[in-house]
Amino acid sequence: MTKKDIERYTLGAAGVVIVALTVSGFWLSYAHLAEVAGQHGLRSSPTRRWAWPATLDAFIVAGELLMLRAGLRRVTDRWAIALTATGSVGSIALNVAGVNGTRSAGTVPLLDYVVAAVPPTAALLAFGVLMRQIHQLVDQPAGHPDPALVQAPEPPVTAPATLAEAPAEPAQPVPPTAVPGEPTEPPSEVAESRPRGGRPPGATLEELVEIGRITLAEHGTLTRSLLRKAVKAKGLTISSERQTDVMTTLRPEIEAAAETGPDSG
Repeated sequence: MTKKDIERYTLGAAGVVIVALTVSGFWLSYAHLAEVAGQHGLRSSPTRRWAWPATLDAFIVAGELLMLRAGLRRVTDRWAIALTATGSVGSIALNVAGVNGTRSAGTVPLLDYVVAAVPPTAALLAFGVLMRQIHQLVDQPAGHPDPALVQAPEPPVTAPATLAEAPAEPAQPVPPTAVPGEPTEPPSEVAESRPRGGRPPGATLEELVEIGRITLAEHGTLTRSLLRKAVKAKGLTISSERQTDVMTTLRPEIEAAAETGPDSG
């Protein structure tokens, strides 16, 4: 059995325990609220006494189902969270408040309050754990298993080189042979005759400085962004180093334009 199989079985067993805990806590809380309703006005009608807790616990069921749907869709449903929180807090409060009945608070043992508060609290916490597992499964991209389950491949075992084996000599480059009847071209001309693909051609520093000077005259200022856009509009490219060289070369003109700009306006 691999580590992945063990984790899969563990998650399955934990899911069963969480569901059983949620159902048990919900049922105990519902039954106690039915007893509280019977002690306060609904004793003569068993049907209404058992239906009354649904007006509170139904908020929990509806909110949990909507939260499950939101988790599967990878969104946050604030209404679902509000419904679940309202139903859960109200259920815990009424379970605890119903312990008194008609007696005074001083005559009720503290453990009675604990017994009344445990089932709804356990159901709420169990559902929170279940939603966390669902979110982890949904957030995991398809086709990308859990990194903890992926075992690193073992490096291939290679035999150590013996001392008797001499290192292989690097292959000597074979000089190209000239084909009779074909003129030879210098390497620079051959490189220039080959297409460069779809990349725009570069430009010399003088050309880039002239483009920057024209842009400065048009806009009254010159920034790296304006320079890059102007060069791109000419169908050329410019590197960051070239931008720095152009801005350094034209810095006196840029400062002069900045000083004379307000006066001209």
